[in-house]
Amino acid sequence: MLELFNRVKLTISPENDNPFLQGPYAPIADEITATGDALRVIGDIPRDLHGVYVRNSHNQVHESIGMYHPFDGDGMLHALAFEDGKAEYRNRFIRTTGWYAEQAAGRALWPGLTAPREYRRRGWGSIGAMKDNAGTDVIAHAGKLLASMSQCSEPYRIDPRTLETIGPDQDWGRDIQPEGACSHFKVDPDTGEMMFFNFGEHAPFMRYGVVSPDNKLLHYTPIELPGPRWPHDMGITANYTILHDLPLFFDTELLARGNHRLRFHRDVPSRFGIIPRHGENRDVRWFEATPCYILHLSNCYEEGDEVVQDGCISLDPHPPQRNSGATRYEKMRSMLDKHTTRTRMYRWRFNLRTGETKEAFLDDEVTEFPVVDNRIVGRPYRYSYNVLFEPGQWLMSGLKRYDLLTGAQQRYEYGPGRHGSEPQVARRLGGKAEDDGYLVVFVANMNTDLGECLIFDAADITKGPICTIVLPQRLNIGTHACWIEGNRLDGEPQRTAS
Repeated sequence: MLELFNRVKLTISPENDNPFLQGPYAPIADEITATGDALRVIGDIPRDLHGVYVRNSHNQVHESIGMYHPFDGDGMLHALAFEDGKAEYRNRFIRTTGWYAEQAAGRALWPGLTAPREYRRRGWGSIGAMKDNAGTDVIAHAGKLLASMSQCSEPYRIDPRTLETIGPDQDWGRDIQPEGACSHFKVDPDTGEMMFFNFGEHAPFMRYGVVSPDNKLLHYTPIELPGPRWPHDMGITANYTILHDLPLFFDTELLARGNHRLRFHRDVPSRFGIIPRHGENRDVRWFEATPCYILHLSNCYEEGDEVVQDGCISLDPHPPQRNSGATRYEKMRSMLDKHTTRTRMYRWRFNLRTGETKEAFLDDEVTEFPVVDNRIVGRPYRYSYNVLFEPGQWLMSGLKRYDLLTGAQQRYEYGPGRHGSEPQVARRLGGKAEDDGYLVVFVANMNTDLGECLIFDAADITKGPICTIVLPQRLNIGTHACWIEGNRLDGEPQRTAS
């Protein structure tokens, strides 16, 4: 069955030549629900796959104020729910305050990342000028989805079964305003606690919080930084949280004049603040490391006296434009190209006894968007599943599996005209090992102009998908995803074993 839930009116001009509004990036107008014969299944959906795979995306509705950036669009969730060998697909806009306002106006009311000085009304985010699009991250906690944008925003709660937007969080969201919450919340699989941070342009420049398994704010504290920063991720272990103070931030002299121009300060070391789970600013231990930028971590854990942090590092996150004649779109594409910024798997070791930092590359191939099994977040782990990128493009071309115990690697590439998403690990019902289950990912197939969901054996992705579900409409390029185990759809379960 195929049901049209809603169709929005797209007002983007046909004369708009922005490549990030065309082809695989082109926005989708229809919100649909598809079950049964509306989904073409190639292979068999595993009967021991139970849960929901959800991916967020930026889906622009209106002609933008200023040049559109691919992280400006309205948040749209795409989800496939699995149970007993069956699947159900739906996609829905995240109905934020900004989305409703622009729907009523029939046009864009807020500028995006490239034109913050053109704002005419109060906005959200650390700059305070953006629309709250909630289009970056999505996780599950306390029986609901939680969506946000990377520049900090109100945390939006969404029903994981229907994708209905419930609204800004009513339990603790109002207690963290005006800063809101940044993307990349982390949920402890043992305690059910959720950790988050935010940042802004006014002292103390960062705040850190902990939310209980039943969605109550347990802890919220200021974190003092030397100035405004632009962090993106954070890590957790069983006892600590790792906060980032990285040398990619706005030029301070220009910022004082209201000009937001990012600069990589190559002479400023990276700093990582390790704070006890419920600690205060005075409890933070800061460790210095090589100047870099980090978008996404794979996992963190404790090992003896050390806190270990794994993730994708860029030592040149803001490379100078070598082509002086490049168009503004070419410059944007270069900034987004992972082969230009050279993001690669890396490991930091912070010794809590000696204060020493050790760091080293884990691989030399360009990868990003690393994910692990939900049940080993913050614990020693073995496997990281990363994304491969097409050179010269902001397009995900395949998957790479790291065995961090043996050093073995696996890879799978989607092929020409097929662009992926952030994958998720879905442990099978009764599965014990990290890779005892499946790897699930959405793919935009531009050869057919349809979306697909690929399901891999997590233990061997080289064999290709064991099942492909062809969706009845196209998928656009997205950002982050999450996997909600069936027993987490109504809240955080008590977990007694790994």
